Amino acid sequence: MSKRDYYEVLGVNRDASEEEIKKAYRKLAMKHHPDRNPDNPKAEEHFKEAKEAYETLSDGQKRAAYDQYGHAAFEAGGMGSGNPFGGGAGAGGFDFGDIFGDIFGGGRGGRTQAHRGADLRYNLEITLEEAARGAEKQIRIPVMEECETCEGSGAKPGTSATTCQTCAGHGQVRMQQGFFSVQQTCPRCHGSGKQISSPCKDCHGSGRVKKQKTLEIKIPAGIDTGMRLRHSGHGEAGSHGAPHGDLYVEIHIKPHSVFERNGDDLHCEMPISFATAALGGEIEIPTLDGAARIKIPAETQSGKQFRLRGKGIKGMRTHQHGDLHCHVIVETPSNLTDRQKELLREFEEISQSDSARHNPRAKSWMGKVKDFFGQ
Repeated sequence: MSKRDYYEVLGVNRDASEEEIKKAYRKLAMKHHPDRNPDNPKAEEHFKEAKEAYETLSDGQKRAAYDQYGHAAFEAGGMGSGNPFGGGAGAGGFDFGDIFGDIFGGGRGGRTQAHRGADLRYNLEITLEEAARGAEKQIRIPVMEECETCEGSGAKPGTSATTCQTCAGHGQVRMQQGFFSVQQTCPRCHGSGKQISSPCKDCHGSGRVKKQKTLEIKIPAGIDTGMRLRHSGHGEAGSHGAPHGDLYVEIHIKPHSVFERNGDDLHCEMPISFATAALGGEIEIPTLDGAARIKIPAETQSGKQFRLRGKGIKGMRTHQHGDLHCHVIVETPSNLTDRQKELLREFEEISQSDSARHNPRAKSWMGKVKDFFGQ
């Protein structure tokens, strides 16, 4: 695959100054660094491309060879070939620690910054009634907190940490690799800049211990499954005095024996007798606020839906109540007595004598079946 022009990669003109080239690379390195783009597989490819372009154009001799021969100047056997990484940084050399410092929060010779504590997530199950009306719940969560014995220093009481001899207290070390140098976290002190010769017996030098924390959680009315409540500063403690992370409480509503929720609306099924469906009547149905009565018109078919406005859940954002949808199900009678069976047979005979009038839906369906079979 042919390489793109180095000037095009960095987005600079061919007469760009060293500072313009450096500035352009710094911007691209921060944009495409793989650690900043964990979900973008092409980020590393763009990062390497920009790095290669910068390594060439920031060196006066390499840039002159590239301007004259292009990419062929650095290919084996090509004009001006040679080791592109040979020699020192030169006048155009650049300390890559500057770039990485900008990306990760450090700077040239600067100590690694303390890290904010990790965020925590807690899955909380509540009832539909608690979601509709709001509630207060108490939860216990395991968290990493600052050690009280050493006050987070990690050192045994009465002692203190000393300056790390490997990084001289900077928290970072610089590795020289030919043309460029890379600044990385000190492997001995792990970026703290300190060494602990007598670690605290409770936290073993980490400065943090695991504890069980009890919190009161206020559940707002109208909350739904999947919504999260953020509690700032109730996550894990940060390292070296950095702020705590946050706690996110994710809500899950338990299945209800009567109602199903759809947004702010509620749905329920209500069985009615064959006689009520045919003759009409009045039935009592449940709501979250108690019982309500609805009228069933004569000749109601199974599955018909009745809506009770404002009997759903009050929306957390809209502050408007949803509706309650009652789906009536005509129940077939069971455990019939001989007399009931006799009456039903008589009823069926009367109905069949004029089925078009008493069973219009069945007649229509049979007509469709005959059409389907071409009869």
